[in-house]
Amino acid sequence: MSDSSAPAAPAAAQPEYTELQRWLTLITVTLATTLYAMTVTIANVALPKMQGTFGATQDEIAWVVTFNIIATAVMTPATGWLAEKVGRRNVMVWGIAVFTLVSAGCGLAESLEQLVFFRILQGLAGAPLVPVSQAIVMTIFPRERHGTALAVWGIGVTIGPIIAPTLGGYVTELYNWRWIFFLLVPVGMVAFLCAAAFVRRRAQRHPTTLDWTGFIALSLAIAALQLMLDRGERLGWFNHNEIILEAFVACLAFYVFVAHIFTTDRPFLQPRILTNRNFVIGLALTFVFGLLNFTPMVLFPSLLQGLRGYPDGIIGYLLAVRGLGTLCGFLFIMFYGQRIDPRLLLLAGFLTQGVSGLAMAQFDINLTTFGVAWTSMLQGFGVGLIWVPLSIATFWTLAPRDMTEGTALFHLMRNIGSSIHISLSVALVIHTAKMSYSELSNFVNPYNSALGRAASEGPWSLEGGAGMAALVREIGRQAQMIGYVNAFYFFAATAFVCIPLLLFVRKPTAATAG
Repeated sequence: MSDSSAPAAPAAAQPEYTELQRWLTLITVTLATTLYAMTVTIANVALPKMQGTFGATQDEIAWVVTFNIIATAVMTPATGWLAEKVGRRNVMVWGIAVFTLVSAGCGLAESLEQLVFFRILQGLAGAPLVPVSQAIVMTIFPRERHGTALAVWGIGVTIGPIIAPTLGGYVTELYNWRWIFFLLVPVGMVAFLCAAAFVRRRAQRHPTTLDWTGFIALSLAIAALQLMLDRGERLGWFNHNEIILEAFVACLAFYVFVAHIFTTDRPFLQPRILTNRNFVIGLALTFVFGLLNFTPMVLFPSLLQGLRGYPDGIIGYLLAVRGLGTLCGFLFIMFYGQRIDPRLLLLAGFLTQGVSGLAMAQFDINLTTFGVAWTSMLQGFGVGLIWVPLSIATFWTLAPRDMTEGTALFHLMRNIGSSIHISLSVALVIHTAKMSYSELSNFVNPYNSALGRAASEGPWSLEGGAGMAALVREIGRQAQMIGYVNAFYFFAATAFVCIPLLLFVRKPTAATAG
């Protein structure tokens, strides 16, 4: 039970916020969250350029995104303990400061290993920002205003994914990819000053000791699983001892984590919050939401530049269109969402995501800018429709004392889902591209009359080194396109398969609140 309704001494009570203080705090935490959101989208647009700088393969350069997300996932569950130990304000202020410094380190990296290292630090420092920001918003605003406050917070968060790819693509094309990280530094400095000025200390904290056994076990499980997914396709999956070892470590560490939290007095994550049905179903939907969230943004830059030769500036604009779709979704929720059953909004959001995936799966090697733009915007619109009702449905019946830990677990599931789906999608692109290349190569022979007709209209032929080289390149392009198409079908199937879970979500009512 919360103490907020009981009489208490002024020194111990939670301080009341004026309306101005609420909005200044909301703007500040939104800026901090936007700073973290920017680092994901701004890096995606420059992945092809980074790949060229470091001579990396497609699955290796994806580490720049996946290891950042997985570092966030590892650190996110510790947010509740960290916030109680040092205070939400200190977590915000110093998290922003470290995040800003390591962002500059990303821009100065001289190797892929250094860049991945700084991206891991970036994820560790930025991990608490989103759940602490959300917990602050849901604490300073009364429960009946959570929908409006979260919608405003969400609208602000979408500004980053709109601005970051546009600026990132322009700067990458004009200068180089390093400047996309240097752009984060002034934003971080402003966020740091605002957090120091407007985020207030809580009157009451309940410092606890960190359950190091649970924390280390969960961290090992997540890290080992991510390594297995990232390196599996390259090493032949379970035909290689490293993948077997990583799978064994992941399973063992996860078993230790689950057994430990149910048998210790002060576990890393309280099992009692898993007895709340809405919260558990919300976590499952959040995991699926994470699966869908960033995958297209990782696939599109390499697809557009590698197969179509798009410049970085155009790729940035196309990624920004997705953020514009998300903004439209948040605006719809803000003005009309209060009148609609959250379950219907979730259904519309996941259906929209699935339809956008099916539309992307119809692309061919001659895909157009307009085709990418409208499907990306539709996918972003689905994200905007899902976020607020998912947050409300998940936390509506959760006790206030569990709010910080609940938001940490909420974002943990989202981040794990994102990193898993990105790794699986990249592996699917690479694997099916290799299979398709082998199958298409069987049609390259002197007896294929269709090839002879195509050769008269293109640069390839079966005679001469230049003609054969052009033919090999074209087969490679078509095989890779098939790989991307399969990844988009995978994306659509992921969106559709979770819809039956919505039947188990209990509609939030005044009787179930609290």
